[in-house]
Amino acid sequence: MQLTAPRVPARPAAGAARPRIGFVGLGWIGQHRMRAIADTGAAEIVALADPDAGALAAAAEAAPAAVPLATLEEVLALAPDGVVIATPSALHAAQTIAALKAGAAVFCQKPLGRNAGEVAAAVAAARQADRLLAVDLSYRQTAAIRAIGDWIAAGELGEVFAADLTFHNAYGPDKPWFYDLAQAGGGCVMDLGVHLLDLALWLLGDPGVASVSAALWAGGQRLGPHAQVPEDHAMATITLATGAVLRLNCSWRLHLGADALIACDFHGTNGGASFRNEGGSFYDFSAHLHRGTARLGHVGPPDAWGGRVAADWARRLAQSRAFDAGADRLIPLAEALDGIYASAGIRR
Repeated sequence: MQLTAPRVPARPAAGAARPRIGFVGLGWIGQHRMRAIADTGAAEIVALADPDAGALAAAAEAAPAAVPLATLEEVLALAPDGVVIATPSALHAAQTIAALKAGAAVFCQKPLGRNAGEVAAAVAAARQADRLLAVDLSYRQTAAIRAIGDWIAAGELGEVFAADLTFHNAYGPDKPWFYDLAQAGGGCVMDLGVHLLDLALWLLGDPGVASVSAALWAGGQRLGPHAQVPEDHAMATITLATGAVLRLNCSWRLHLGADALIACDFHGTNGGASFRNEGGSFYDFSAHLHRGTARLGHVGPPDAWGGRVAADWARRLAQSRAFDAGADRLIPLAEALDGIYASAGIRR
């Protein structure tokens, strides 16, 4: 069976002009994505911005020629071709729109917005500015998920009628803003569930969501309309326009017996496919194709996937800054997330 390998961004031709990129937010994830983009050779890193001097100093080791700054506004004053945003979630939509209006393409950490309204406004700004916009939905570029995409496209599963999506993290986020609804927009659904919901909708061709039923908890207590804290456990049943049903289960700080459990099981009329983290790892994944009790295909680690989406954005930016209509699908993803919270009675 022929499996498609994840795309590896090509380096630009010798002497080719490279886009100038600034980075805003240089915590662990921001620095990791910065190094992934730097490794492609597709872009020139011209600015680094973070109010934390320690984060700036650490990032400068990998990009010593970049100007150290504190704010997005200072970065935009340098007129970069693109901006990478890895700040707290509440800032994403406004910072994305500001960068786009200044003429810069944007690569933003998820979520692009705390709700579908913010996401739609950011996508509209990208379209109006005719600038490339992408979000770091990084699990798409794992070799295991690409293999499952190939199996589905080749008809190996037949019609996919159901999927089970699980993301349990034995730890909670280590940044205080994650626990402030105004800043985060939600809890484990926004932080973890978004990745697997994105994978399912993407692999199944974005068929649209017909209905959602969900329940959310914090500390074992069921959350409702007056919740003032983010959820740390969520269960949702999502019926697609095709009639297929997705079951999403995600959590922080679950008594798990491992660091993490990350899984997607796709059930089809001709076969099934599974995506699994190995040994409780956050980074090592395998995929299997199933037919009855037999396993007919396998893809597994090693796979250095974490920075591939960012690297791909930089490569595309080196070719064109123009708007990519693929950004439009960020809106129905955000609407599905809104549906989970609305079904649970959470007002956001």
